[in-house]
Amino acid sequence: MTISQPAGGACTPVLDSRTGIPAQRWWRVIPPILMVCIVSYMDRVNIAFAMPGGMSEALGIGAGMAGLAGGIFFAGYLFLQIPGGKLAVRGSGRRFIAWSMLAWAVLSVLTGLVRNQTELLILRFALGVAEGGMLPVVLTMIGNWFPDHERGRANALVILFVPIAGMITAPLSGLVIAALDWRWLFIIEGLISALCLALWWLLACDRPQEARWISAAERDYVLGRLHAEQQHAAPARAPATHSVLARLLRDAVIWRLIALNFLYQMGIYGYTLWLPTILKNLTHGDMGQVGLLAMLPYVGTMAGILLVSAWSDRSGRRRAFVTWPLLAFAACLAGSVWFHANTWLAYGLLVGSGVCLQAAAGVFWTLPPRLLAADDAGVARGLINALGNLGGFCGPYAVGLLIQHVDAGAGVYLLAGALVLAAVLAATLPERCR
Repeated sequence: MTISQPAGGACTPVLDSRTGIPAQRWWRVIPPILMVCIVSYMDRVNIAFAMPGGMSEALGIGAGMAGLAGGIFFAGYLFLQIPGGKLAVRGSGRRFIAWSMLAWAVLSVLTGLVRNQTELLILRFALGVAEGGMLPVVLTMIGNWFPDHERGRANALVILFVPIAGMITAPLSGLVIAALDWRWLFIIEGLISALCLALWWLLACDRPQEARWISAAERDYVLGRLHAEQQHAAPARAPATHSVLARLLRDAVIWRLIALNFLYQMGIYGYTLWLPTILKNLTHGDMGQVGLLAMLPYVGTMAGILLVSAWSDRSGRRRAFVTWPLLAFAACLAGSVWFHANTWLAYGLLVGSGVCLQAAAGVFWTLPPRLLAADDAGVARGLINALGNLGGFCGPYAVGLLIQHVDAGAGVYLLAGALVLAAVLAATLPERCR
């Protein structure tokens, strides 16, 4: 889709060039959601820079405990996934995110004041609980605004929060730690969350029916397309006498999606939370240099997300565009260890891993609406994200243990193996995911 802004001033509506339908939702809905996701990701991964930046020494943290502290976030992340997805379908995702952002801000500032490992683990777990409903809520909000043929690109624009947040967090973290110390990193990023809360409340809107700025033509177009999709999906639903969650838990395809997401998250967060440490050991640079080097993989992540989602939307081939990026991610991770003696080749492969990091994610989240009706899909997103994101606990923790007891290479090979298994699962998804 190409969106054009004809000459004629600010009052001229933005149009979808293929349909002639006003397309203000792309500019009104995506930016506030993207902002929230960026802030949440910054709060989530700043510990990756704090550990090699002085936190490990200050709190006496070894590699195994560092992996646990990085991964325990995802144990807390489990709790609000399903309630968040359900609330976004039937209630207000906007209000849910606002309360969540307030909690992120407080918990991040408190993390900058920790005195021991126990306090750190408690706060990281609590941050996971506070962020737990965010992704199913924002994906459901996207589903409220964008029909299926636009949803891959809309999801991809939201998932750009990963590279954008990485590009902001990496140099910011390096500079703050170099100029001040690791405690100020958490305090400053907590204050950023508080500032963004006000913008979210002013800009966010749950549904087309509630937006004052949307034109009648655009509202009718969106609601009409979504209604047609639901009419098509309705026959696949089980009898209404069964609860949605119980029905989903008996669905073998849902469990395949959960397992795929679990293995994918192992790779994503194993890479993300150990990248600064790997770069520091690879280049022997200071934290300012590490922060700058860590930017380039996230530039690649942005390119990977946009290219793969656009190709997938154009072809309609969802399954293939999940499978191949996962295999490429695995190959680049394994290659970075195999060629570790060549510093710049190893770094180039780490950048390649960044290109593939989230390339499959936007496409992956188009699958639940293809398989389920809207009410079921909202709960399914929460279930898949909740159980799948436990991989975000297992990946960093397993890498930390392998670094401590074997070597860093063993941890990276583990992540590559998990991604290969995820690709195999993607390739076996039902034909209607194509």
